[in-house]
Amino acid sequence: MATSILHSARGKRNGSSLHDVEASIEDQIESLREEVAAFAKLIGENSAKHGKKLRATAESSYDDLAVRGEELLRDLQRGYAKSSREVRRTVRQHPVATVGAAAAFGLAVALLLSRR
Repeated sequence: MATSILHSARGKRNGSSLHDVEASIEDQIESLREEVAAFAKLIGENSAKHGKKLRATAESSYDDLAVRGEELLRDLQRGYAKSSREVRRTVRQHPVATVGAAAAFGLAVALLLSRR
């Protein structure tokens, strides 16, 4: 009987000790869950801020690109108009030479295509 009393006393001690360990582990798990949730929230907020910065940078870059594209288009249109005026002026000043040049160009293209 003495051994059974000792055994039950040890069991109670081990049981309560085991219960304490389980409670401690559960507390640690809960603490980890809270830390993970806080970390996820922090990452979400940081990502949102970073996303806003990237979006603003992209919008600014797009606006700059659009302005530069419009300027380039205007420059090309001016260059085309200037070239067109020069060609018209040359054709009006030298009509025979223009017809001869066009005929020579056409003949060269025809020769190149006939060799295929």
